Amino acid sequence: MRIARGRIVKGVGGLYTVAVADMMYTCMARGLFRKDKQTPLVGDMTDIQIIDEDKREGYLHALCPRQNELIRPKAANVDLALIVFAATSPAMRPDLLDSFLFSCEKQGIDAAICINKIDLESTEAVQALTAEYTLAGYSVLQLSAAEEQGLDALREVIQGKTVMFAGPSGVGKSSLINALHPMAQMETGELSRKLARGKHTTRHTELMQLNAHTFIMDSPGFSSLGVEAIALEELQTLYPEFRAQAGRCFYGDCLHVSEPDCAVRKEIGKTVGCARYERYVSFLEKIKDVRTR
Repeated sequence: MRIARGRIVKGVGGLYTVAVADMMYTCMARGLFRKDKQTPLVGDMTDIQIIDEDKREGYLHALCPRQNELIRPKAANVDLALIVFAATSPAMRPDLLDSFLFSCEKQGIDAAICINKIDLESTEAVQALTAEYTLAGYSVLQLSAAEEQGLDALREVIQGKTVMFAGPSGVGKSSLINALHPMAQMETGELSRKLARGKHTTRHTELMQLNAHTFIMDSPGFSSLGVEAIALEELQTLYPEFRAQAGRCFYGDCLHVSEPDCAVRKEIGKTVGCARYERYVSFLEKIKDVRTR
C-alpha cells in the first residue's frame, strides 16, 4: 500500500473518485472523517491510501486545507466561476448577471463572463454589455459553442484553474463543456419554446479533467443571489468598480446615490458604467423595500 495525493472529482453514495495524475481511483472515506465531522467535497485535494493498484481502489487518508468552500453547490477549491449567458434564446438579462456576480463576490471567487451563441445574434447590445463589464474589471468572452468560435480564448482563460460553469438554464453551459471536453458527453438541454428557458440537465457536481492542472465543473446548484440576502450597506461592496473608490467619499457611510461629494458618482461614465450604476440604484431600492416589509 502507498499514499498518493490527488483531487476528488466526484462523490456519489459514499464513494469518491480521485484523480491522481492521469489515473482515477475509487475510494471510501475512513470512519475518522465522520468522527472529526469532516465531509469530503468535490474539488478537495486529498491524500489517499491505495489498497489495490490494479483495481484502482483505496481509502481517503487525509484532506488538505481548502482554499475556499462553496455551500451551493457543495464544492471546494474553485479558482474561477465562469458565468455563462446567451446573446439570445434566452435573452440577456444584465440584472440577473449582476446577481450571479454578487454570489461570486460574496463567496470570494474570481469570476469571468461568457456570452454564448453570438452566431445567433451579435448586436450592439452585446458589444455594449461587453464594454460595461470589462470596465467593471471582469474578463468577458464572446463565443459560440455551436460554431466553435472563441474556444481558444476560453481555453486560455481557464488554463491551470479549477473552473465552475454557472448561469441560467438554456444558455449552453453543457454545450460549452462538451466542446472543451468531447469525452464528457454531457446531456444538452433543449430550450423550452413555451417558457423560453432551458430545462436543467445537470444533476450532481462533478469535476472533469482537461489536463493535469485544469478541471471544469457544471454546477447544478450555483444560483444568483437575491436581494433579500444582501444587506443595504453590503451591496456596494459587491461592485469591484465601487471598491476602487473606497474611502474617497465625503461621508464614510455613503451609499452613492444622493450624498454630496461622492467619489463613485464622479466616476459614472468613466470607470463606472452608466447602466450598471442605474441597476445598482434599482437593487438598492429593492433592498430598502424588503427591509421595510
